[in-house]
Amino acid sequence: MADYEKLIDAETWGFIRQTEGWYPPDTFEKGITEQRRIYDAMCRAFFRGYPDGVSATDRRANGVPVRHYQRDNPVVGVSVLYAHGGSYMLGGLDSHDDVCAEICDATGFDVVSVDYRLMPEHSRLDAQDDYQNALNWLRATRGHKIITAGDSAGGFISASVVHANRGGGDIIGQVLIYPGLGSMDVGGSMDEHANAPLLTKAEVMCLKDIFGDNAPGKRPKYPVPLDDTDLSGLPVTVAVSAQCDPIADHSKIYARAINAAGGTAYWLEDTGLVHGHLRARHTVKRARASFDRVLRAIALIGAGHPFDRADLK
Repeated sequence: MADYEKLIDAETWGFIRQTEGWYPPDTFEKGITEQRRIYDAMCRAFFRGYPDGVSATDRRANGVPVRHYQRDNPVVGVSVLYAHGGSYMLGGLDSHDDVCAEICDATGFDVVSVDYRLMPEHSRLDAQDDYQNALNWLRATRGHKIITAGDSAGGFISASVVHANRGGGDIIGQVLIYPGLGSMDVGGSMDEHANAPLLTKAEVMCLKDIFGDNAPGKRPKYPVPLDDTDLSGLPVTVAVSAQCDPIADHSKIYARAINAAGGTAYWLEDTGLVHGHLRARHTVKRARASFDRVLRAIALIGAGHPFDRADLK
C-alpha cells in the first residue's frame, strides 16, 4: 500500500482537506440528490471565474445542452469538445465551467462543454449519445478540426465516442485527464491505491456494473476503450494519470495499447497528485504544472505539428 505521507506534499494535503470539507468521504453513500447538492457546492467553492476576454453562450446541440466558450482574438479552425467528470452521476455545465474557460483562453480554440444525461436516471449509452450528438452538431456548425477531451468519467465518455468515430479525419486528437477507461479490476494501482485520498477502490467498485452492459460477442455502439479489441486508427492521444489514484493504471495501459497498435499516444503521470486535482490548479504547484501540460497538449495537437514527450514536459 502506498505511503501518502511521503508521496503527497503539504500543498496537496491542504487541497485534500479543503475538498473533504465540502465533499466528505462518505458522500458516495448518500442518495443521488444529496450527492449532487454536495458536489455542486464543492465545485462552486473552487470556481475561479473566467479569464479576461473569454465569454460563453449556452446552446442546444442537436437537443443536447452545451456551453460554447470563445476568446477574443481566437485561433480559428480548431474546437475542443469537453466531457466533464463526476462518476457519471454528478456535474454539468457549471461544475467545470472555469476549467473550460481557461482551456479556451490558453489555446485560443473554441471549447464546447457537453451537459450529457446523468445516471441513474439515464444510462451510460444516453450520455455517450449526447456526446455523439454534440460532436455531430460541432461538425455541422463549425466545420473545425476537433480535439476531444474529458476528465474522469468524462474521459471515458469522450474516448468511447472517439473509438466509434475513428477514421473520420476531423478528430485530430484526444486529451484524457485521470480517466477510467475500462472494466473494474484488481491488482496494480487498484490495490496499491485502494485507500487513496478523494477516490478509493470502494467508490470505484460502486461503478462496476456500468461496464457490464455489452452483449457477449457483439461489438458495442461505443466500445469500452480498454476492452476494445481494435485500437488502430485512433487520433493522437495524451492520457494523464494521477499517481495516487486507484484508476491510475488505465491511462498507462491505454497509451501503451494504442502505441502497440501503430498509433501515437503519450502517457503522463502526475507524481504525488490525487484524483480530482484539476480543482487544485490555482493553489497547488504540482496541479498547476499538470494543467499546464494539458493545455500544452491541446495546443500542440491543434497546431498540427509533430511533437514528442519532451514537448509536454
